[in-house]
This record gives sequence, structure tokens and C-alpha cells, in this order.
Amino acid sequence: MTLMNTYGNRTTTLVRGEGPYVWDSEGKRYLDALSGIAVCGLGYSHPAVTKAITEQAGKLLHVSNLYNIEPQIAAGKALVEISGMDNIFFSNSGAEANEAALKLARKFGNEKGINAPEVITTENSFHGRTMATLSATGNKKIKVGFAPLVSGFCTRSLRRY
Repeated sequence: MTLMNTYGNRTTTLVRGEGPYVWDSEGKRYLDALSGIAVCGLGYSHPAVTKAITEQAGKLLHVSNLYNIEPQIAAGKALVEISGMDNIFFSNSGAEANEAALKLARKFGNEKGINAPEVITTENSFHGRTMATLSATGNKKIKVGFAPLVSGFCTRSLRRY
């Protein structure tokens, strides 16, 4: 195997998906409750999603946030409207989204005069594989071997709240 072993031994090879289901190379069907580990919860092979991706791929597949593109502007406006937020940050991954949230929380704390703001995380949580999100992760065994970690995080048990 040439892939880095980040989740343990892979014993299942997925070959196709339809709706919320995926099938392995042996023909066994599974209900996908992971959604690409909460990154892409769109299901599989939905005709409208497939059509939209195909149409967009024929125009521009990926554009940096340095530039505007109409679908992103429309999506941003819709998200601002339904969320009640002032603006939207599009990111490429959950780790990048979590990094942005951590940076915004620290910036907010600093602007309020908190010189060393702390972010509270929960035991056994997982927030990503970047140094800050790994530092925020409340699962001690995942952190082994990566010290020194980023400071400013404290872990609490949900049982206390």
C-alpha cells in the first residue's frame, strides 16, 4: 500500500454510490453515515448534483478566492440570507474551515482585550489534521508524537455541562 496509514488498515474498497448508499468491491451495500467524514454530505449520483458539477466543470473547475465567480456570489448571498450572518468564508476542507473559525475566535478575543484567549474543546473530539486543529482535538491518543502543540486550548468533559 502506498497511501499513508492515517485511519488504520483499510479493509473495504468502495466502488460506487447511489443516494445515501455505497457498494464495496464484493457487492455489499452500506448506508454512508460518514459523508466523506462530514465534508461532502451530498449523497451519490443524484442527477441534479451530477448535472450541476458537470456543467460547472465545463466552465471553471476551481477558482481561487482572489477572483469572483457568479455561482460563488449567488451561493454566498443565499447563505448570508438564511444564516443571518454578515458574510461567508468558503474553504476547501473541514480542517481549513476549523482553522478559520479558530482564527476568528482568537481575533474576536484579542479585539475584546483578551490577550491569551482560550478555546474550549471536548474530550474525544476530532477537529482536523493541521497543527491548530490537532491541538484543539480532545482525543489525547491522536496527539501523541506531535508536540509541541499550539497553545490556547482547554479540553472539558461534556458530563460537566
